[in-house]
Amino acid sequence: MNFTQSILDNIDRLVGTLKPEEELQEVLKRKFTKKEYKVFVAIESGESFEDLEKIMKDDKKRIEELYKNACKKLNQELFKKELIYIN
Repeated sequence: MNFTQSILDNIDRLVGTLKPEEELQEVLKRKFTKKEYKVFVAIESGESFEDLEKIMKDDKKRIEELYKNACKKLNQELFKKELIYIN
């Protein structure tokens, strides 16, 4: 999975340059809940909702809610500051 591209696709406005892939992954693991991280990575990797429902034992509505929350967190200013290099 390409974390850089996934983050760029979900952030509305980004000022600065994103950190390398490994650092982005660590920030996402630290800031998201375990389920939010798992859902975000799976959806961005191309998993279907049906597969996620089976894996996570949650319904589609809950999985969509987790993904939406993850995208909202990505757009918070404090979160964005951890994703970019600050000059």
